[in-house]
Amino acid sequence: MEDTPERDFGPQPLDALLTELGLENHALVSASTEQLTHKQVQKARKGRYITINIQRKVLKALNAAVPAGEDGSKPVHELGQLFNYRP
Repeated sequence: MEDTPERDFGPQPLDALLTELGLENHALVSASTEQLTHKQVQKARKGRYITINIQRKVLKALNAAVPAGEDGSKPVHELGQLFNYRP
């Protein structure tokens, strides 16, 4: 596929969230129980177009990788919090 402006959505909220949490791409890849690659996570952070299937993989991996809070509960994120576009 060509690199067209319609397929580049700019930095996503996912990028800011991962930075805030101190998580790197590898944390999501290693937390994933599905086949999630570093390249897919990088594309998701930078705002390159990814399919809904990959968005869901990133979401599941993020929810698995997020550390528990002081009270022992883990925050649960939703797709709308991670991406500002829908495929």
